[in-house]
Amino acid sequence: MNLLDLSGPLQALATANRQVEPGQRYDVHVVSADGGAITTGCGLQVHTDTFASLRGQRIDTLIVPGGCAGSRFETPAALARWIGETASSVRRVASVCTGAFVLAQAGLLAGRRAATHWHWVEQLRARHPDVLVDADRIFIKDGPIWTSAGVSAGIDLTLALIEEDLGHRLAIETARELVVFVKRAGGQSQFSVPLTAQASGDARFTDLHAWMAAHLRHDLRVDVLAERAGMSPRTFARTYASNVGRTPAKTVDAMRLEAACRALEETALPIKTVAATAGYADEQALRRAFLRRLGVSPGDYRARFSRHALE
Repeated sequence: MNLLDLSGPLQALATANRQVEPGQRYDVHVVSADGGAITTGCGLQVHTDTFASLRGQRIDTLIVPGGCAGSRFETPAALARWIGETASSVRRVASVCTGAFVLAQAGLLAGRRAATHWHWVEQLRARHPDVLVDADRIFIKDGPIWTSAGVSAGIDLTLALIEEDLGHRLAIETARELVVFVKRAGGQSQFSVPLTAQASGDARFTDLHAWMAAHLRHDLRVDVLAERAGMSPRTFARTYASNVGRTPAKTVDAMRLEAACRALEETALPIKTVAATAGYADEQALRRAFLRRLGVSPGDYRARFSRHALE
């Protein structure tokens, strides 16, 4: 088990508990098939109670953390069986990272949309073709089933659970206490694609990405980027897509969207200024990008996710 897959949601719930009356607080139990000490991936042991210790108690929310000791995820049969049997009597079930494999093995994700860590997406698809795996989402709610991407995404998911239970204002306050966004901008691609580019072994693209991020207001068409990389436009476009896994234009779009999201979350700049700073032609171009990628307008995004929302 990844320690943060467990401790991240636990801390978010504990932080929320400090802000509400006793009758509204989460009562949290950490359980495993056999109970006792569970060794996490970082070596720290976590004490757990047994499944049997919960008999007679009503479980509201069941969260399954992830983690794997090797390159292939193996679901303990007793764990999958207990979750499958228990799920029918709980209000909602959630997973963090590779916890999605456990939910799938328990039969809870068939025909549903689900998220997991980007590194494990293809294995989850191959193992469970009846699951509609979204490779980019930080977390997904499909009916009573919630799934999230890797590691720290468990905090994003838990903040959404808190918002559903206790309201947006308390979720924002909890996020501020944790020094995280109440909802992160974009998806997993903003993390996995740049890392893939850096790992490609081509230093020109690593340096190019840094230059692009610092010059989003500039002309970043293929011919300009190709000249910067010292290649012909055709060679650059082909080599870039082969090494990075997406076209240069899509990388520019992702960088500009991420920059705009950060500006809306962290500043009170006018939306017109945000658009210009992030490299969009005008405010309408920014609006179209937000509606296409995030499903909300820049103004609605700021109203929901800005740290200035309570000010």
